[in-house]
Amino acid sequence: MSDSIREKSLCLSSSAADALIGAGDGSAALLYLFILRSGGVFDSEAAAAALSLPRDAVESAFLKLTRLGLLGKAAALAREDAPPDYSAEDIRMRLDESSEFRGLVQETQRRLGRILSGGDLTILFGIFDYLGLPAEVILTLITYCIEENRRRYGEGRMPTMRYIEKEAYVWARRSIFTQEKAEEYLRRRIEAKKRTEELKRVLGIRNRELSPTEEKYIAAWIDMGFERDAIELAYDKTVVKTGELSWAYMNSIIKNWHSKGLHTVSEINEGDGRREAKKSAAGKAEAPTPEEFERMRRYLDKMI
Repeated sequence: MSDSIREKSLCLSSSAADALIGAGDGSAALLYLFILRSGGVFDSEAAAAALSLPRDAVESAFLKLTRLGLLGKAAALAREDAPPDYSAEDIRMRLDESSEFRGLVQETQRRLGRILSGGDLTILFGIFDYLGLPAEVILTLITYCIEENRRRYGEGRMPTMRYIEKEAYVWARRSIFTQEKAEEYLRRRIEAKKRTEELKRVLGIRNRELSPTEEKYIAAWIDMGFERDAIELAYDKTVVKTGELSWAYMNSIIKNWHSKGLHTVSEINEGDGRREAKKSAAGKAEAPTPEEFERMRRYLDKMI
């Protein structure tokens, strides 16, 4: 074996191979190879792009690898019950010893407009100590959660620490541990929200927020690479067929196009044209010839 080939090799243990084969999950196997190739770093967006999978499928595959015990310590980030049971003494000592954590607590209270309870402090300490997010990243995360809460529920509604913790796990799984990555992630989220609002208008949804399930559908379609015109075409086909916006039916149309590599209106129309041509050709091939008609007539005459 040449040095160049050996240099590109990945080490997959027999136990890991057995676990992946036994799971029978192709997406999980691909994600495991991607994580190995990335030096053990998990980035859901990068994985989704590299593997041509929706983000939800990547997250599901990550959880499957976690349950199989194939991701080591990093897999703990997929579990929201993973942090240790911090005692009040643990937190008090860190407040005394760490000016960074002390400043984080003070700024968090200022932004949320309230004194943190003992439970709130435990959650914040878990994000800081267990997940390992730097203080500046946590504050960016908190600001984002505050803005999201206001957008959904209006002014005066501040997010709970549980809500902030849930989003913190998302950031940790996406390896957002620097301010630069946080800003890039938020920029992409803003762009995604603009596209989502645009698609809401296409789907005739006004004066209300999308449900979590509806948001997942739209996010998956965007991740698959569909633009507005293609989604509008799927919506039109759905309404013609069902008489209403049926999310499941529309999703089946889009997934079918995605499986065939059709993502633009021109590609979809071309694909439909080829399908109709095949149907037409098949119909012509099945049409009886004059000789066959004559044989059928003579056969019927004999029967009569």
